[in-house]
Amino acid sequence: MKPMESGFRPVDDILDRVSSPEELRALPREQVPAVAAALRHEIVERVAKTGGHLASSLGAVELITGIHTVFDTPRDRLVLDVGHQGYAHKMLTGRRAGFDRIGKEDGIGKFLRRSESRYDCFGAGHAGTSISAALGMARAMEHRGEPHCAIAMIGDGGMTAGMAFEALNHAGDLRQKNLVVVLNDNEMSISPNVGALSSYLSRKLSAPMVRRMKGWAKEFLTSMPGDMLHWAQKAEESLKVFFSPGLLFEALGFKYVGPIQGHRIEVVLETFENVKQMLANGDGPILVHALTAKGYGYEPAQRDPFKYHGVGKFDVESGEFHKGKPGPPKYQVVFADTLIRLAQEDDRILGITAAMADGTSLDRFKKVFPDRFYDVGIAEQHAVTFAAGLAAQGMKPVAAIYSTFLQRAYDQVVHDVCVQNLDVTLAMDRAGLVGADGATHQGMYDVSYLRTLPNIIVMAPKDENELQHMLRTAVEYDGPAAIRYPRGAGFGVPMDPEVKAVPVGKAELLRDGDDALVIAYGTLAHAALEAAEELAADGISAAVLNARFAKPLDAERILELARRAGAVVTVEEHAGMGGFGSAVLEALAEAGVVVPTRCLAVPDRLVEHGDPASQCHAMGLDAEGIARAARELVGRRPPRG
Repeated sequence: MKPMESGFRPVDDILDRVSSPEELRALPREQVPAVAAALRHEIVERVAKTGGHLASSLGAVELITGIHTVFDTPRDRLVLDVGHQGYAHKMLTGRRAGFDRIGKEDGIGKFLRRSESRYDCFGAGHAGTSISAALGMARAMEHRGEPHCAIAMIGDGGMTAGMAFEALNHAGDLRQKNLVVVLNDNEMSISPNVGALSSYLSRKLSAPMVRRMKGWAKEFLTSMPGDMLHWAQKAEESLKVFFSPGLLFEALGFKYVGPIQGHRIEVVLETFENVKQMLANGDGPILVHALTAKGYGYEPAQRDPFKYHGVGKFDVESGEFHKGKPGPPKYQVVFADTLIRLAQEDDRILGITAAMADGTSLDRFKKVFPDRFYDVGIAEQHAVTFAAGLAAQGMKPVAAIYSTFLQRAYDQVVHDVCVQNLDVTLAMDRAGLVGADGATHQGMYDVSYLRTLPNIIVMAPKDENELQHMLRTAVEYDGPAAIRYPRGAGFGVPMDPEVKAVPVGKAELLRDGDDALVIAYGTLAHAALEAAEELAADGISAAVLNARFAKPLDAERILELARRAGAVVTVEEHAGMGGFGSAVLEALAEAGVVVPTRCLAVPDRLVEHGDPASQCHAMGLDAEGIARAARELVGRRPPRG
């Protein structure tokens, strides 16, 4: 396998003898490097066939192997941040055979799930949670008198989340002696981290004693014969070396170990053995700083870890991705390209993302407007309030954040944006069903948690063409605005050359009818039209209304059509409780309009990974399900007059 490191593959398949950490710990220590090498080979081969998170998992192989070798997992609790790095963990904990169906219905998850394995002691889908969770576990073990420890493994990208530093601060204050934090530093999100460390160094280097030391050194060196200014500058740099990153963690109350070479398995094993002894001596909490490389061991992924972070199927030998058939543009691309067009007209428009420049396609915006693009790291709360601050000074920020991640900034949306009625646009990518990413990433709740807020308008386009018009609507609206749109490609509808704003709060009648009214919110409008065709074949005349807005709701149009049709079906790819259908029911009730109504939505349960089309069919959110619900309602409708 040419792109892989040579000489790593053991003569026999050692992974066949390691189906659990207990079996790993039973191996002679000199065989552990072969386990790590075999894991790396298997991850590449499996992900090439199924797709998944490649670069992150390759970069964490030695650290995960070392933890399971040295520590008594699962009695010692291992918490992985996010789960992108967790494929070696899954393979070592009895799930190697399940990788053929990873991310598919009834298969293993791409992230960690407590329901999947006793070794997944904490679910991980969003970043920055591992240290808080591990601290809670460590504290619980202390309360219960259990002689075990908790280990949080977090990447430097996850450390950009403010929650991680909140947990470090608390753990240091508690002097939690049975806690280990492993910082997997692969330099992929290093800029924000360097910024934080730089601020720390600036404070230390500006202290009175340090300033006096710098002054004495500089005065002495510049007074000597010849040009000694260069050496004066070197003297200042030597102080920076003294104030190393370890001092930051020591200041937070941790014993700092490192940095270590995270791909030298013998170094990793020796370090963890030493850490284990430190814990026995009561020296916790401990932070182990490991330097790694994303994609390590597979040349294409190591050369371009960004490209190989989340991948589809690819050829192992060449590293080339399998090319699918050309299709309609993805919603995220339509969003970004439209934002570029609008920004060319208005220099107040700015783009903001929280470590998802590629996922939201704002990397396209960055290429055109590098000075008007901001990636704040894994810090959704900061992203929203940063946008609010920009808006308070007359700018027009557009924050593109996945629906599932905007949940993390709910208080900021309420307090900092809506209460102050600031001109912030929230572009919610991946709204609705998300396929292989599963329960932690489903965009199921944004309508419910946004439509209750003052001042904000909440909308969803029926297709990619309407998305571009809605983005202009949101940007031009003088106040908070939110747009939800799904993952993946659009319908391939014609794109209007001119982008025009949609009338705020006005629905669009796609098809008229007298026997039933189907109100669709978002892209399910197309399925509603298909359902109306089916119903017409049965002699049922169904009107189809593209709601466009969940807030403000076009109550006038809805009530008019509902009274005439006498039966109403609402359709949305969102949780039913508090969603768009609930808004329609509220409007009907307030007006005293009593008609048979069925709200088709995602039921009140977690939706795991699987094929979105199959999931929609199972929940009745396709043309067949919509037509079936309309037939039932028309059959139960009281006689007219």
